[in-house]
Amino acid sequence: MLARHPAVAQACVVGVADAEWGLRVAAAVVLAPGATPTEAELITFARQSLAGYKVPRIVRFVEALPLTASGKVLRRAVVELVQPRDD
Repeated sequence: MLARHPAVAQACVVGVADAEWGLRVAAAVVLAPGATPTEAELITFARQSLAGYKVPRIVRFVEALPLTASGKVLRRAVVELVQPRDD
């Protein structure tokens, strides 16, 4: 769904650990050249077409998605990229 946004070149959505809900939806997003959307803008875009529980609560902008040797997205690595940090 996020990949349909004109500012998004690639996106990967994963579940990350959450103390309250067990899992929380998060997304790693590679932006299209020159695009500058905010996290809130992408969440609002997703909310227009998805059920509430499917909408990412966390969006992390990354330079590139981690890939396996065969070119598939390495989802375990994406989870590490988007996992909330306790600073």
